[in-house]
Amino acid sequence: MSQTTRPIPAPRIKESMQKLKSNIAKVIRGKDEVIDQVLVSLVAGGHVLIEDLPGLGKTTLAYCLARSLDCSFSRIQFTSDLLPSDVIGVSIYDEQMKEFVFKKGPIFGNVVLADEINRTTPKTQSALLEVMDRGKVSVDGQTYNVGQPFTVFATQNPVDYEGTFPLPESQMDRFLMRLQMGYPDYQFEMEILANRVSRQSYDTIDIEPVLTRQEVAEIQHFSPQVFVEESILHYMLRFATATRTESEFLNGVSTRGTIALKAASQAYALYQGRGFVVPEDVSFVLKPVFTHRLSLRRQSSDPLEERRAVEGILNKLLDTVKLPD
Repeated sequence: MSQTTRPIPAPRIKESMQKLKSNIAKVIRGKDEVIDQVLVSLVAGGHVLIEDLPGLGKTTLAYCLARSLDCSFSRIQFTSDLLPSDVIGVSIYDEQMKEFVFKKGPIFGNVVLADEINRTTPKTQSALLEVMDRGKVSVDGQTYNVGQPFTVFATQNPVDYEGTFPLPESQMDRFLMRLQMGYPDYQFEMEILANRVSRQSYDTIDIEPVLTRQEVAEIQHFSPQVFVEESILHYMLRFATATRTESEFLNGVSTRGTIALKAASQAYALYQGRGFVVPEDVSFVLKPVFTHRLSLRRQSSDPLEERRAVEGILNKLLDTVKLPD
């Protein structure tokens, strides 16, 4: 029996993903929903944009995911002078071999942290987002695959505007989800203070791999095969249509956004151990998938305030859009 016709081993995948979540939660305390959303994006083979204040654990979350997957981890600190070649790599002439040799850049990692992506120029942003979209790098007529799994965590600081280059909506659309870490609960922050006696480097984080790269690739293979009944597809499309007719939105969600909603819903169903999508799957992923694809007609100078307003409107749609029969 070929791999494409194999039944989806949903219970086994759920067990694997719960093991992965528990492993990450050893370090990232009190953020179960954020971990769920990140892992759903991983199952779907998507990328994540985390927009939040510095020091709330964005980098640690990405590193813990890489360590838990027995995967390579790369961190790219984006600055105004960063060049596309600093991200994807460059061809260097080898004197001994008498030919140009491609030196891979940090984008060639399984989990890549693009830190403060809005601090670099649009040209460098575009180079990164092109790789995210294609999973390949083309240099001097040669094409190089970045490998699997391949997940990009991009972060941006929503408060500091000086010297930044905000991502245009067409590029924001390349991210499957946009998330917010938020402050830790009092109890968990107290535990962090009590247990962290000295500054801890990432190399000393006590976390072991629980899944191989091959297992993750298999899970990502099954995700698009999760069954979506026609009434659920209509349910998704009604949400997209509602954003296009909502007077407070400048523009509605594009077809790419609707496809992303389907992919994320399938991934969450599989994450929950099911081979089929139910309306609750759509509801869970709706806001992280749609929020960054929408903007208000009366834009706010505070991006966090605007995001909260967009989420508020989406909450109203969750209450008003007709459920499947």
